[in-house]
Amino acid sequence: MIKLDIMKKILIVSGHPDLNDSFANKTILEEVHKLLPEAEIAYLDKLYPDFQIDVQKEQERLLRADIIVLQYPLFWYTAPSLLHRWIEKTFTHGFSHGKTGDKLKGKQLVLSFTAGAPEEMYSPEGPQQHSIDDFLTPYRQMAHLCQLQWSGYVFSGGLSYASRHDEKELARMKEKSIRHAQLLVEKLKGME
Repeated sequence: MIKLDIMKKILIVSGHPDLNDSFANKTILEEVHKLLPEAEIAYLDKLYPDFQIDVQKEQERLLRADIIVLQYPLFWYTAPSLLHRWIEKTFTHGFSHGKTGDKLKGKQLVLSFTAGAPEEMYSPEGPQQHSIDDFLTPYRQMAHLCQLQWSGYVFSGGLSYASRHDEKELARMKEKSIRHAQLLVEKLKGME
């Protein structure tokens, strides 16, 4: 008997509101594309600069995927408004949740995000007063409500937008962003 090695379909949703004005998220997505060219990447800033989400098209993307990755920078302790808008419009009652809303059941959800503040600042004793896990409760609950499998996250802090004009910091951030992409790809390949 021949066993077919079927790879899971991966959808990466880029939630940065302006990837052209990004350093870390842009680098991460470029590296992921090199390492995992078969993954579908939906660049919301290019698709929906006016925030007018094509719900049917995005739900079709979700239906094709086995693994859904939300890639974004942390803005005020959550995802940017464009990604929130995408979730609000595509994760609809009767599609993703509710009595007949089981279309995402069993699919895996992974978060991949960056922050300007270093990782060590996210602790009860640190300036952010909470661990990074505390800020992810809405996403874990969304996964539960939509019957998605919560598959964790890849997080890199210390990737500040303000530092991108300092050559030494830029080199450090590039290296860290590439490492983030490698960790994400390792995680995704381990899920197959």
